[in-house]
Amino acid sequence: MRSIAENAPSWMLDDLDIGDRRLVVDGRVRPLDELTLQAALAWLEHRRRRWPDTANPHLLINKQTALETGPISGVSVSAALRGQRATLERLRVDRQLEEALAHGPDPLHLAEIFGLDEKTAIRYADSARAILAQTAEAAAAPERRAT
Repeated sequence: MRSIAENAPSWMLDDLDIGDRRLVVDGRVRPLDELTLQAALAWLEHRRRRWPDTANPHLLINKQTALETGPISGVSVSAALRGQRATLERLRVDRQLEEALAHGPDPLHLAEIFGLDEKTAIRYADSARAILAQTAEAAAAPERRAT
């Protein structure tokens, strides 16, 4: 599987289906969660206001590619996070774990949403179960001390 920085420049506007809440990535249809949907809508609005007359069919464009029809570079995708503590990889992992915590530690759900292989999906589900168990134990601890 290619990284986001390698894959994102090739995304086309037609790959994003807002109505059905999905994005085609590397030929696979990925459902969009609410957070990603809102980010996509905000980007589309920004893109429309910033470059209203662009003919570029790519989803992600910049001031240079808005005047052309080619994709942005992979470097452009990563550049916004350069020098930050967050990396695309850390954001991806955090987002997958957040999904597991929000929707329950279901490896099938994680595999479908993120296109993960089964071992990775199981690992994230196990991590979410451990976090949920720790949270439940921490919440119960004050109650035990009070009694």
